[in-house]
Amino acid sequence: MNQIKAANLPDGTKAQRVYLSLRDQITEGQLSAGETLPGEQRLAEKFGVSRVTIRRALEALAGNGLIERHAGSGTRVSGRSPHGARAAMDFNTLMPQLVEMGQSTTARLLSFSYGKAPEAVATAMGLQDDRQVQIATRVRLTDEVPFSHLTTYVPAEIARNYSESDLATTPLFKLLERGGVQIEEAHQTVSATLAGPDVAEALGVAVGSALLSLKRIVRDVEGNGVEYLSGLYRPDMFRLEMPLARVGTGSARHWEPAIGRSEAEE
Repeated sequence: MNQIKAANLPDGTKAQRVYLSLRDQITEGQLSAGETLPGEQRLAEKFGVSRVTIRRALEALAGNGLIERHAGSGTRVSGRSPHGARAAMDFNTLMPQLVEMGQSTTARLLSFSYGKAPEAVATAMGLQDDRQVQIATRVRLTDEVPFSHLTTYVPAEIARNYSESDLATTPLFKLLERGGVQIEEAHQTVSATLAGPDVAEALGVAVGSALLSLKRIVRDVEGNGVEYLSGLYRPDMFRLEMPLARVGTGSARHWEPAIGRSEAEE
C-alpha cells in the first residue's frame, strides 16, 4: 500500500516546541495570511532558545507550506492553507454528517483480518468471548490529505456479506444495510487522546499530537451490537460544534445544548 508522508518536523525538542506553537497560531488564525513574523533574534528571545533552534523551526514551517521565507523581506505567513478548510460537525447531527463525509471522501485500507475482538470491544457489543469479528483499519482522506484513522469491528457472520475491496470503496454503514442489517440505534462518545507512532504516521502528524477520539456502538432492531467504531480525527481538519440555548430564569439561567431544537422549529 502507498505510504502517507508524515509532517516535516524539526530535530530537537526545543525546535519542535517552537514549531508547534507557531503552527497552532497560524492554523487557529492568530497569525493571519500575509502577516510578517518577528525576526529570528526576537523569536529566540520570546521562546528562550537559540537562533539556530528558531531557524530549524522556521525551516520546518516553510517545508510544510505554513510560511514563506524571502531574503531581505522577512518571513510571512503563507496565504495557502496546507490542509484546506476544517470540517465542521454539528453535535446534534453528527451521525448523518459522518455518513455523508464517508460518501464524499476517499479511504485507504490499511489492514483487514478476522479474529477475536479486544475485551473492551466485546463487552461493549455484548459478544461472547469466542465470537469472531472482522477487524478493519482505514485512513480517510480529503484532497489526498489524511484526516481520520478508523478501526471497525463487525461480527464475522455479518461481515462475510461484503469483501475487502467493498470496504475500501463503500462506507461501512451502507455495506451493513446492503447485507440486510436493520440498524436501530447508536451510542457514541467523543473525547481526546494522543497519537501513537502508527496512527501518527498514517495521519501525517507528530507522535504525541492531540487527536479527537470518537467511539461508536451501532445496534440492530433486536439490540445486538453490529459495529464498533474507534475513530481518531485530526483537530486541525475536523471540529465539533454544538448549538446552545440560554434557558431558566433568574439566577438559575444557564446554557443548555439545543438538542432537537432545529427539528422542532421546522
